[in-house]
Amino acid sequence: MPTKTEKNPPTLETAMQRVSEIVSSMESGDMPLEKLIESYEEGTALVKMCQEKLDAAEKRIQIIARNARGEVSLEDFDAEAN
Repeated sequence: MPTKTEKNPPTLETAMQRVSEIVSSMESGDMPLEKLIESYEEGTALVKMCQEKLDAAEKRIQIIARNARGEVSLEDFDAEAN
């Protein structure tokens, strides 16, 4: 049986859903302090993972562009320029 460290990381969507669940639980006010801290740690790790996945996806995006002669080319997406 695989250990927790050997499991595949969750998808972006699954991680975002879990973060939402954690936030809702924490906002309820019914969570003991130790569980609150554990949930916070889990949530921050998931947020970091989501940001890394989004950064990687952004680097892979290309934009289809036309030059003055109407020729089509692919350009890398530049978030700062948009």
